Amino acid sequence: MTALRVVQVGAGGMGRAWLATVAADPDVELVGIVDLDLDAARAGAAVAGDPSIPVGTDLSALIADTGAEAVLDITVPVAHHPVTLEALRAGLPVLGEKPAAQTVAEALSLAAAAEATGKLFMVSQSRRYNDQLVAFRQHVRDLGAIGGLSTRFAKAPHFGGFREEMDDVLLLDMAIHAFDSARYVLERDPVSVYCESWNPSWSWYRGDAAAAAVFAFEDDVRYVYDGSWCAPGAETSWNGDWRASGAGGTALWDGDHDPWSDLDGTPGTPAAAPSVGNEIAGSLASFVHAVRSGETPDGEVHGNVMSLTMVDAAIASARSGRRIVIDEVLEQAHAAAIAHEQDPAVRERLTSWGSVRGALAAGSTDAATVG
Repeated sequence: MTALRVVQVGAGGMGRAWLATVAADPDVELVGIVDLDLDAARAGAAVAGDPSIPVGTDLSALIADTGAEAVLDITVPVAHHPVTLEALRAGLPVLGEKPAAQTVAEALSLAAAAEATGKLFMVSQSRRYNDQLVAFRQHVRDLGAIGGLSTRFAKAPHFGGFREEMDDVLLLDMAIHAFDSARYVLERDPVSVYCESWNPSWSWYRGDAAAAAVFAFEDDVRYVYDGSWCAPGAETSWNGDWRASGAGGTALWDGDHDPWSDLDGTPGTPAAAPSVGNEIAGSLASFVHAVRSGETPDGEVHGNVMSLTMVDAAIASARSGRRIVIDEVLEQAHAAAIAHEQDPAVRERLTSWGSVRGALAAGSTDAATVG
């Protein structure tokens, strides 16, 4: 089968990492780069190993000129909705950087757009593509009934730039990885959350760089997140430090090494699972496979919206000081999406939904038939 012809939108810092990844994947052919800064696009072509790759500022025009079969949206979050919508309307499947969109309402709009166009929109939740995380879920499956899962995250990066000026920087920019992984490990979705966030006196961030959240999941399972981005010394892995407790024992993963489990004094030996690849390279390979096979990938937008909703709900809880019900956040975002939607076909899909949770579950299943 010939390589999938892709146009990438965005050639900044993260864009360059994607361009190098695309260049290393024999199943993908980069046929164009779109960026508002043409010098950045040309530099990106050099990173991809071919300075002659066509560049431009107009996505639709470059799609038409190159015969692209798919789009990679590696833009800043504020651009995710317009760029992805333009690509879907052009009839192409899209792989986009997380988050799906800047808001849950925009993410719901893109889920409806994927339905209306019949095209796949997959969000690259890259930390799901980690064989150790997959193995950890295998250990958790062997624990029997699950009572709780926890993540401890402690890092102290000095990024400079926009992150140090963001509101709710930890929850918005990093916690979504852990929240998404928790859904993957538990194989359940959240019901409610109580969260507190704060900024330690020594923090170099303007917004809250620490947070603690307790999520109630389906089947009365609890997920506890305890994180900080200004915790120097004895730092955890970037994946965090995980513990799951069940009726049959406990499973542990430090985020950097193979997980293990103790089944009431007996080492756990779960069945091995197929490799999912590594981070964005694994995400790209999964997208290509999904486009070619029609199978639903991890990160398909209907399934991914709930991870972004967890972030919004945690922030709402921290600001209000009360427990937040996830379905309330979804319904409010749904109303906002309908009110602001400009595309009649997308609005029709949005208004056809009953409960948002039900529509997301059904849409994730139906996505297996789109390309």
